[in-house]
Amino acid sequence: MNGYLNESNFMLVEEGLTSRDLLESTLAELCQSSDQQAFFVADLGDIVKKHLRFLKALPRVKPYFPVKCNSSGGVMRLLAELGAGFACANKTEIAEVQSIGVPADKIFYSSPCKQVAHIKYAASHGVQLMAFDNEVELGKVARNHPQARMLLGIAADSSPSAHPSMTFGATLKSCRRLLESAKEQDVEVVGISFHLGSHSLEPQVFAQAVAEAQLAFDMGTELGYRMHLLDIGGGFPGTEDTRAQFEEIAAVINSALDMYFPEGCGVEIVATPGRYYVTSAFTFAASITSKEEVPMEQPGSDGKWDHGTDLPCARVPLSLFQLPRGRVQQQEEPYALISYGHTICPLQKPCPEHPLCSSSLKGPLGHGEDQITDDMELPELQDGDWLIFQDMGAYTIATSSLCSGCPQPHVTYAMSRLAWKALQLLQGKPPPAEDDHESACTPLSCGWEMVESLCVPPVFTPASII
Repeated sequence: MNGYLNESNFMLVEEGLTSRDLLESTLAELCQSSDQQAFFVADLGDIVKKHLRFLKALPRVKPYFPVKCNSSGGVMRLLAELGAGFACANKTEIAEVQSIGVPADKIFYSSPCKQVAHIKYAASHGVQLMAFDNEVELGKVARNHPQARMLLGIAADSSPSAHPSMTFGATLKSCRRLLESAKEQDVEVVGISFHLGSHSLEPQVFAQAVAEAQLAFDMGTELGYRMHLLDIGGGFPGTEDTRAQFEEIAAVINSALDMYFPEGCGVEIVATPGRYYVTSAFTFAASITSKEEVPMEQPGSDGKWDHGTDLPCARVPLSLFQLPRGRVQQQEEPYALISYGHTICPLQKPCPEHPLCSSSLKGPLGHGEDQITDDMELPELQDGDWLIFQDMGAYTIATSSLCSGCPQPHVTYAMSRLAWKALQLLQGKPPPAEDDHESACTPLSCGWEMVESLCVPPVFTPASII
């Protein structure tokens, strides 16, 4: 092992023990202690599975995990152990990654907008790989980090769903001017980057982006740069029900790379998958800390109440402790309700004796800007009930502390013994002597599909991934 992660960093659990089992166990303990603080349960084995799947689907692509997506200690240590690099957006993230021992050559300062103090910090701590997409950023780097190795970011997403105000990157028309300016300022440009984001999941959009990156590569080569690095960004889906979509995207990317950057051409391919790695690994639990009933609406002319239900329903703003804003609306049926004892009742199958009501969810601040979601169909809840949110690993844990001085929710990390064996095999370490081939290849009760990877010797060690 590389020393980033060891068994003291997580709970080693037997096969068949699910995140729900751990969550129920944690909730039982909290109810006994009257502790209502929100918490996460993280299945690190799910991240190991995603990593093996990524390497198989995109064998030429080396992952750099964007720290802003999930900066929790267990995730950072596991990905470092797996050999991934890290894409950092500021000096705080760079410091956090280096604090666990990640070397500077595995850090990509990926943000296109950088403060001068942060550029100087990167320079003083050996971080050289950076990105730019305009003259101002280029000038800041030229003056404050002469040893930087730059990737020119291009705006490669021309799909109808892409909103111009939501994209970064230079247009192809401006690439030559920026490359010439970099030459004049003696800035080393080593490649091209693009990032389509999670809104661009059409596979052909990735193929078009790779084609446009090749045109930008040619411009750099003509100007005398040794262009040898392509960053294809992120935007890969990260839930189990989108596996087929991810594999379709990967197939299109592989085909485009073979066409425009064939193997042996001297170009290294990297990506920054964030949601892909962590979304499905985390489950979030938050308790109801206050409840306010609003006078119910009057019936309409048809004799029915709000939302066409025959039962009058009050709006119930719920104050949830540390529920991340903006994440709830992205889920269609992710919710489970813990109420009426410790039974977890999926909301899409409510108990008949507890009809759904139109409700609102609010965070700890309790004002308009802290609105989480409105008009959600929920059973009538009481102070002390718990709500469970699945697929909560992406953009729910920030590097800095959350609002209003509230502490970060605690994270309980767990990994199955088989996932731990997979990690060891990936690093070229044989499993313990008592584990024979047959037991290592036993299908997983929790539905993971790592058997094929566990039964095949690794082709490289983590040191060669990045």
